[in-house]
Amino acid sequence: MIVLRIATGLFAAFVALPLLWLVYAAFLPAEALLMADLTTLGFTLQNFRDVVGTGLFSSMAVSVVASGTTVLAQLAFGLAAAYAIRNGARVTALVLVLLALPSELLLVPLYRLLQTLLLIDTLGALIVPFLASPLVVFLLLQALRRVAWEVVEAARIDGASEAVILTRVVTPILRPELTAAAVLAFAAHWNLVLFPRVTTTEDLWTVQVFLSNLLRTRPFEWGLLGAAALLASAPILVLYVVFEKRILSTFEAGFRT
Repeated sequence: MIVLRIATGLFAAFVALPLLWLVYAAFLPAEALLMADLTTLGFTLQNFRDVVGTGLFSSMAVSVVASGTTVLAQLAFGLAAAYAIRNGARVTALVLVLLALPSELLLVPLYRLLQTLLLIDTLGALIVPFLASPLVVFLLLQALRRVAWEVVEAARIDGASEAVILTRVVTPILRPELTAAAVLAFAAHWNLVLFPRVTTTEDLWTVQVFLSNLLRTRPFEWGLLGAAALLASAPILVLYVVFEKRILSTFEAGFRT
């Protein structure tokens, strides 16, 4: 038990170290860099002032719109797909295969498809390929398997249509799982780098593409890089802190089912 606790503590410290460094670098005074002395203590907001005008906030706006729209679509399609599978559609194996398939493997065919649809270098290029998510389908399917199906059967006996059952019966029951799936889907899309970089130009760069370019063009401005990274990570950190219990319970219940 003691060894397990020590191992858990070491793992937690290993995970927390990059976050602590990120916060430290964001408030790092310029004097520390000039003297090449990272042990210098100090506090400054100048790094955050320097971020203004770099384009970070416009890229964050693009990410918010693209990720938010994508999440809404993934929840709608994912809930409908999970409901269909729970009702007997035999596509569970396909969902699991897609879940294991690296998304980068589909980059070339998706690029050709977006070219055909004239969506290259548009906001649609950041949304259309991600309208459905096998992870969201899997999580919601596992949640539906824990639902007492007598409730659905009773609604059918009362004459409710499948659309009414899905929206007014199933959706309220799955509200915690939908919330957790939305947070995970938002984080996954927010952190995309390769696909947005290939399919869009600078005006539509997402926040992660912007950060990678900032690191390439200004690699020695650690304070600026730290402030930009901290601001870009803030939405995801806030979401995880607020919905941590729902995310953990959804994953635990999903893999127990």
